[in-house]
Amino acid sequence: MIIPIRCFSCGKPIAHLWKTYKEKIQQGKEPGQVLDELGLEKACCRAMFLGQVDLLNLVNKFKKF
Repeated sequence: MIIPIRCFSCGKPIAHLWKTYKEKIQQGKEPGQVLDELGLEKACCRAMFLGQVDLLNLVNKFKKF
């Protein structure tokens, strides 16, 4: 739901790059090119970004106990 602070596999800090990634994707750039620009070279870090789905707005609609 929320991008983790560090990559689960290698431990590299990645959360600070999420906002920049989303902005560049919305501008129409290719995801692979954006990941290269951000310095995410390892497959595990790239998978964290490419596999991320923003569900926070959907989850917030449900009643909390």
